[in-house]
Amino acid sequence: MTNEARMDRLRERVERTLDHWLPDAAINPCRLHEAMRYAVLDGGKRVRPLLVYAAGQACGVPDDRLDAPAAAVELIHAYSLVHDDLPAMDDDDLRRGKPTCHRAFDEATAILAGDALQSLAFHVLARGLDSDIPAEQRLAMLDELAVASGSRGMAGGQAMDLQATGGQPNIAELADLHIHKTGALIRASVRLGALCRPGIDEATLQRLDHFAKCIGLAFQIRDDILDVEGDAENLGKRPGVDQALGKATYPALL
Repeated sequence: MTNEARMDRLRERVERTLDHWLPDAAINPCRLHEAMRYAVLDGGKRVRPLLVYAAGQACGVPDDRLDAPAAAVELIHAYSLVHDDLPAMDDDDLRRGKPTCHRAFDEATAILAGDALQSLAFHVLARGLDSDIPAEQRLAMLDELAVASGSRGMAGGQAMDLQATGGQPNIAELADLHIHKTGALIRASVRLGALCRPGIDEATLQRLDHFAKCIGLAFQIRDDILDVEGDAENLGKRPGVDQALGKATYPALL
């Protein structure tokens, strides 16, 4: 099986897991549940779930033990995109090749959908983990995801991004921004996959942590370049937004 075929298989797997955990749109509050499903399903590269599977497989963990953390990180990522696209943030109209959540529904529903997706991520992680994983490791996984989502991770990175807009950060400040905004959840994805192995040792976690930091930086640099050189059809979102908003990016700095 080629790498691409293997990744497609895993994308289908996480799609099924997400569909299982997301509330049915026919259940009240219907509009909120519809918005949650709209924001998550049928789109996206699923980079973070793929990293969960890759790290877990590298540590000898079977795929079925990785399904819950893979879905959880994608739910957190989807929540962050819904909120990032809001008028008070990046004010985007297009995401994953379709109207952003607040355009397809309304701003209030999008805010609630993002909130609910974040909560659902922790529900999935709390309820979906294999009982063979030691309680200490399961608690560590919840902590990893919480830190990656909050002020010491993604939310903090977004705050730093807004603060840096229109400014002139240096390379170290820009790297710190992206370690929080993008890198934190990528790092958590890798660590969650590894933590699904009972008795995982700290040395292995540290090596994977270094790998995740490098992947996160490379991913952000590539994303910054695509915002300059890409097109809406291939990106699934409007290009040139970072430049128009005066965002701190690697192309702008270098």
